[in-house]
Amino acid sequence: MRYEELTIEGRNAVMEAFRSGKTIDKLYVQEGLQDGPVLSILREAKKHDIIINKVKKERLDQMSETGKHQGVIAQAAAYEYAQVEDILNAAREKGEPPFIILLDNIEDPHNLGAIIRTANLAGAHGVIIPKRRAVGLTAVVARTSAGALNYTPVAKVSNLGNTIEELKKEGLWFVCADMDGELMYNLDLKGPIGLVVGNEGNGVSRLVKEKCDFVASIPMNGNIDSLNASVAAGVLAYEIVRQKMQ
Repeated sequence: MRYEELTIEGRNAVMEAFRSGKTIDKLYVQEGLQDGPVLSILREAKKHDIIINKVKKERLDQMSETGKHQGVIAQAAAYEYAQVEDILNAAREKGEPPFIILLDNIEDPHNLGAIIRTANLAGAHGVIIPKRRAVGLTAVVARTSAGALNYTPVAKVSNLGNTIEELKKEGLWFVCADMDGELMYNLDLKGPIGLVVGNEGNGVSRLVKEKCDFVASIPMNGNIDSLNASVAAGVLAYEIVRQKMQ
């Protein structure tokens, strides 16, 4: 099921979006607003564990396309999210060991879209992203994925570390990308695997890195210090593909 690209503005429109069950990624509310309708919207957001950003009126004015935001703007997902179980089921249906790409706080929608596209082409069964401090399935992500979002499930989870622990019980091994790791060609990346790719600036967070079984580095001979996140994801994903094909 596909959702329209949606920036929803105004109190009634946002409340109606909650009531209709739309997947809301983020809610922006003007600082200091405490009246009944706004409190109802905030209650609804907390009930659905939605990220609430309290911002100045100027920020909302900049974001607004209609000029009638009434202190409230919601961003809805362009596509519906899957469950982690859906991704595992996709692997079972194909009779393949699960291959999942997990993203630790990717903030650039172009990177997320490109990684979903790579995931599809590399035969990954799905992508997992965190709820907080990361971009969701926006229209820019959908466009950059070049249609891959129609085929590759994306699940959103509250805690990436806990999700890794749960997936280890399903038999997955985890490898994360980091400059300090073992050269990726020296690692055995066959079988059920989760590939963890970190944030554009800070890489994989310490807590998530500690839960990974392997840390893989990509050989680099240039003058700058790191690859773009989506390129790093592609290089490692295809090393996994190469090993599977052997």
